[in-house]
Amino acid sequence: MVLQEKVKELWRNKPGFISFIVLAVIILAGILAPVLAPNDPILINLDNKFAASSVSFPFGTDHLGRCILSRLMYGTIASLGSALLVMAITITISIIVGTLSGYKGGWVDALLMRLGDVNLAFPDLVLTLVIVGMLGPGLINLIIAMAAVQWVWYARIIRGMVLSLKERNYVLSAKVVGTPSWLIVVRHILPNIIPHMVVLVTLNLGMVILHISGLTFLGLGVQPPTPEWGAMLNDSKQFLRSYPRLIMFPGTMIMLVVISFNLLGDAISDIFEFRES
Repeated sequence: MVLQEKVKELWRNKPGFISFIVLAVIILAGILAPVLAPNDPILINLDNKFAASSVSFPFGTDHLGRCILSRLMYGTIASLGSALLVMAITITISIIVGTLSGYKGGWVDALLMRLGDVNLAFPDLVLTLVIVGMLGPGLINLIIAMAAVQWVWYARIIRGMVLSLKERNYVLSAKVVGTPSWLIVVRHILPNIIPHMVVLVTLNLGMVILHISGLTFLGLGVQPPTPEWGAMLNDSKQFLRSYPRLIMFPGTMIMLVVISFNLLGDAISDIFEFRES
């Protein structure tokens, strides 16, 4: 019932509802790209390069004659899917490390937090570039690098929550009656952490998408000819003056997704109000 009430509140929040619909449409278009896309996204046809909008090519074609709309739709999987995968890996690591560190304390807490301090000693972008440079360019290596860098921030937040929650009366009562530690964590700790993490993930997904697109723009992410919004920006930069629409479409998609995630995150934050049960 509580979850249903929260969902109804989201529907009543106009910015949040509109953002959810926009993201749902974009994600659905990416998933159904093999069916809905009008053309092959990697098919090169130099006879059609820089073609204007038409029935066959609704958004026109790029410098290699490839359908821009098709590349945008297929690029959703690489751009948005990789961001979701980064956050999934990051949050999984963060929950494990943060919960273990906060609940166990002692030398376990000290060891894990010192490892985190070493990570935080370097700027995120620099450390990501170093890891990608060591592993080599590619989407998988970029995902690994970003997850390896970003887990620390979330882990420290989760640790702080666990330190507070484990002193609550219901947790202390569970310990007194001999409830196993893993059951206390699953039943009493995690349910109070997850709503907070949902909000943080939603608010930070936009930033992750920007980082992935930016690093792909530098040639460190998705490699040609795989369509991806950052790669499309990189391909189009040399034609900015003559054919600005080539850079306008992927740039608009990135902006639209980032704004939608930010508005949705704000709406979810207002709904949950970061209350602890």
